[in-house]
Amino acid sequence: MAAPAAGQTGAAGNPAVEVLARGLEHPWALAFIDQGRMLVTERPGRLRLVQPGSTLGAPIEGVPEVDAGGQGGLHDVLADSNFAANRTIYLCYAEAGPGGNSTALASARLSTDSRRLEQVKVLFSQRPKVHSSAHFGCRIVESPDGTLFLTLGDRFSRREDAQTLDNHHGKIVRVRKDGSIPPDNPFAGAGKRAGALPEIWSYGHRNSQGATLGADGKLWMTEHGPQGGDEINRAESGKNYGWPVITFGENYGGGKIGAGLTAKAGMEPPLHYWTPSIAPSGMAFLRSARYGKQWQGSLLVGSLKFRYLARLELRDDKVVREQKLLSELEQRIRDVREGPDGLLYVLTDESRGQLLRLQPQH
Repeated sequence: MAAPAAGQTGAAGNPAVEVLARGLEHPWALAFIDQGRMLVTERPGRLRLVQPGSTLGAPIEGVPEVDAGGQGGLHDVLADSNFAANRTIYLCYAEAGPGGNSTALASARLSTDSRRLEQVKVLFSQRPKVHSSAHFGCRIVESPDGTLFLTLGDRFSRREDAQTLDNHHGKIVRVRKDGSIPPDNPFAGAGKRAGALPEIWSYGHRNSQGATLGADGKLWMTEHGPQGGDEINRAESGKNYGWPVITFGENYGGGKIGAGLTAKAGMEPPLHYWTPSIAPSGMAFLRSARYGKQWQGSLLVGSLKFRYLARLELRDDKVVREQKLLSELEQRIRDVREGPDGLLYVLTDESRGQLLRLQPQH
């Protein structure tokens, strides 16, 4: 534990890789609860407390029942911005129920000894539930105003739902920390539209497994495309991001999707897209200068398919350079976060996954 991994240091100037934990079963997300400790989810339904330099302890008790299978399971974890005072966390996971399964968001209090969850409350359940093991989405982001964003997949078999507002498939929703609906949501209050669900923030999404706040205070997200057309978007209130009407991808096995459009009036084009697909996962902006000025402000995005961490340099919201990191590990990159120490922490999504810390090389 906490020893640098032999043979994993990149070229001069690239970070050195330090392994903080091994043997995690398909880890999905991490969240810092103080300067040194973090929570890590494992997709089969376990939540772990990881402290560098310590052995991996028993799973935390009291995690909600998870419908684990295919892409589904225990996904994101987020510590409340006031965690030091209220010990509140949020979990996103696949929830079984009548009709199949769907994405759910729950809050809980981590016990003082950090061994169990207390006061677990489901804040939101995606509907309708369907029989599917794919496209759960499931990233949680706390907005500067204290509300919660949650990304929701189109469930693969229900992609047309992403363009209608009477369901949660292919949407981002925004709720308060008690599960209630903010009155300034685009389809709530004065913006209410007949048949539209008031918790919806944006729509026309396919499957977002990465989301974070930018320095502009806006919600940024990655989105899986179909055999090409993976996207970076900035998800704004009430906007339509086009899926499945516009896409730079194609059907699996070939052939255009719908009319084969890549643009249409009233639909938002991506800020950036990848063809072929890299299968983008977690994302984070690097705010610290720990890796030098050139890296400061970079957007980091994990690639599941090609097994690397992308460092993207932006100019005027456009990607002007992509650097591929950690490809020598040959492991699927699932999550990336900036820690309280300004360093980058990465999870690899394997049957024996790892938690990594990237150490600057100056």
